Amino acid sequence: MSEQTREAREEGTSQGRRVVVVGAGMAGVQTAVALREQGFTGSVTLIGAEPHQPYDRPPLSKAVLLGKAEGSAFDVDFEALGIELSLGREVTGLRPGDHQLDTGSGPVPYDVLVLATGAEPIRLPGAEGVPGVHLLRTLDDAERLRPVLARQHDVVVVGAGWIGAEFATAAREAGCAVTVVEAADRPLAGALPAEVAAPMAAWYADIGAVLRTHARVERVEPGAVVLDDGSRLPAGAVVVGIGARPATGWLAGSGVELGAHREVVADEHLRTSVPDVYAVGDCASFPSARYGERLLVHHWDNALQGPRTVAANIIGETPSVYDPVPYFWSEQFGRFVQYAGHHASADRAVWRGDPAGPAWTVCWLRQDRLVALLAVGRPRDLAQGRRLIEAGRRMDAVALVDPARPLKDATAV
Repeated sequence: MSEQTREAREEGTSQGRRVVVVGAGMAGVQTAVALREQGFTGSVTLIGAEPHQPYDRPPLSKAVLLGKAEGSAFDVDFEALGIELSLGREVTGLRPGDHQLDTGSGPVPYDVLVLATGAEPIRLPGAEGVPGVHLLRTLDDAERLRPVLARQHDVVVVGAGWIGAEFATAAREAGCAVTVVEAADRPLAGALPAEVAAPMAAWYADIGAVLRTHARVERVEPGAVVLDDGSRLPAGAVVVGIGARPATGWLAGSGVELGAHREVVADEHLRTSVPDVYAVGDCASFPSARYGERLLVHHWDNALQGPRTVAANIIGETPSVYDPVPYFWSEQFGRFVQYAGHHASADRAVWRGDPAGPAWTVCWLRQDRLVALLAVGRPRDLAQGRRLIEAGRRMDAVALVDPARPLKDATAV
């Protein structure tokens, strides 16, 4: 450790610990805010790669994209909270032994570091540099797409996942002709079982969008997408929504353990493999005692809840454990879709209502305990089900089938 680094750390310690948070999205902002709310009096610095005031992402695929809102900046008075913002600053490396971050504008010392860099979209191979190809992850992405929708171009969406469905909904609302191409045999193939995702395929036609499954992109040309079967789709714009991966490339050589998906491997307290470094949000996985496996959750609620645990563990002497019931929602095709839990280990699924109708729920059980549910237009099912999952309650599968019966009244005696 250099003398300059030692002096900087001693100065930080004398005034209270110096916490540096990398990533100015939901997870990073909420970590900084939670530290102050929980009484932390040391210095807090929030570093963001984008030059914009920190903002929320869900409105990008809805209000911001359609021009109903100019932005989605967090309603946080950083100055009043004593949070230093360092925006437009690219972080390039981490040296845990020196307790320093490397950035494009020089090193940053820390006493405690929080990794909250989120995830970055997977790009379509061969489409880099082709005019009219877009991602939808940042405010700049949404602003580039807004005039495209206003001109009512023919739009091809690559990927029928959550973001593809939300963008297709917005593009149809703007009056665009929309074709969604998906390599798998159904929408949401990576997120939901076939029998649950299959009814959702009809939602595309409901709003006048075309869904093409088993469709792989051979190449993208200016003005067209060519599929591997030789068919050409006119495309004034192409929007790629084929997933995201943790934004952790900058951690190479740092000693921070990464998992199978290149995510930061955090423990049950959201600590990483190196001292004084935590990880939270889309960039990190954590072990779930509730589900008996490690979870990597790329959803807004995880970025909201995890920071409270990180802040508590930075401040407190008694470690706080992070083991939430994951939660997610999506507005698409005129429907409000909510999901809670984790269904991978379920041994049966129980339907409440007709999946061809406007409102229905699927409940996943393991040994009669509710472990997950997907609710379409049934927010009460979601709210009650989430509490039942947290409580580990056994369910009466026969009573559960009746959609008129509240979920909380379908528990086993």
